[in-house]
Amino acid sequence: MPFDLSLSYPQWQGSGRHSNLPRGADATAAVCARFAPQVRVPIVGDAEAAYGVNRWDAVFAQFRNAQTVLANSDARRVLTAGGDCAVDVAVIDHLKRMHPDLRVIWIDAHLDANTPDTSPSGNFHGMPVSAILGRAPSPMRPFLGQPIDPARFHYVGIQIGDDGDWALQRELDLKLLDPQAPIDGPVHIHFDLDALDPRDFPYVAYPDGKLRLDDALVLLGHIAREADVVGLTVTEFAPTEDEEVRAGSRVIERICEAV
Repeated sequence: MPFDLSLSYPQWQGSGRHSNLPRGADATAAVCARFAPQVRVPIVGDAEAAYGVNRWDAVFAQFRNAQTVLANSDARRVLTAGGDCAVDVAVIDHLKRMHPDLRVIWIDAHLDANTPDTSPSGNFHGMPVSAILGRAPSPMRPFLGQPIDPARFHYVGIQIGDDGDWALQRELDLKLLDPQAPIDGPVHIHFDLDALDPRDFPYVAYPDGKLRLDDALVLLGHIAREADVVGLTVTEFAPTEDEEVRAGSRVIERICEAV
């Protein structure tokens, strides 16, 4: 198998529109389980806001639970089934410890680069990029290793950002992926399904993407051929009923197969 571990991480507490995320996370996990042995991160319930993050205690407890699962697994290649986008903070931290020169390709319609100080909503799924680049909420920082080098971080598909998102993007000079440029070293791919055009994948809570599915699959195949893919995380599947579960799961399977 190309991955050592399939991590089921059905976190919903980071999202502002979370009602269908648990259903989508279970469906995503069912697909990912075909590609690697699976372990589920223990999930807690609701919680109050703290440190500028909604449902902070739940988000932080699940982050620590995920770190424990990952550390015990000793996995060097991880396929993750989210959940909201913030599940990738623990995953990328683990992979960075395993692969110090890790490169991150963040496929998403949103920049996800707010901090607790800049986020208009307080939802942590809008903050994971800042967290992996060294701007995590203060209680989380002692549990994180070295941040990702901004020069080894690249966006694909971004459309929307708040003022705080764009400010961090300018400050750290975060760039779009040049598909023609060489891709060296170990690579982790974050794939938020809302990056996809709703004509191809409407089963998300924030349907803001413009990336066509065929183009995404070509890009994933190119990355897989050119680089050493050590991580793939699929997030934000939010189907409303069983037929959407089946249709969306077929797309997720194609994404996993492409990598």
